[in-house]
Amino acid sequence: MRFLSLGITIMFALAVFAAPKRVSAQSSSEHDKQDLERLEKVWNEAHEQGDADVLQSLWADDLEVDVPKMPAMSKTEVMAFARSGRMKFLHYATSDINIRVYGDAAVVTGRLQRTRTLNGQELSDDWRFTKVYTRHAQTWQVVSFHASEGPKPN
Repeated sequence: MRFLSLGITIMFALAVFAAPKRVSAQSSSEHDKQDLERLEKVWNEAHEQGDADVLQSLWADDLEVDVPKMPAMSKTEVMAFARSGRMKFLHYATSDINIRVYGDAAVVTGRLQRTRTLNGQELSDDWRFTKVYTRHAQTWQVVSFHASEGPKPN
């Protein structure tokens, strides 16, 4: 009986000590989601304002961008295009955002609607997108951005 009582006490102690860790992990994940929501707004504003320096800080050195009607691009290629001024965004907005955090990696999906001028012509896009963020030294950066045409309205 004494061993049974000791076993129950040990199990209870383990359960009590394990519970705060789960709460801490959950609050950490919520904090990460809030930080990523903020970075999504920074991303959108930087595109609308044509702020290549902000975009450069958001993008990891090994960034890959894959969007419709363009070849896959590296950070160097995207930065050259962003700094060229050939494209200006009149509207850049995301919706239907879903953020999932996996430790030091996160996946953000959603809808991107944007209006831009390119070579004097106004164009609009309605895309579904996926961004992959990784965290290095407590800083989130985008390592992959993929977009595809959204469904056409019926």
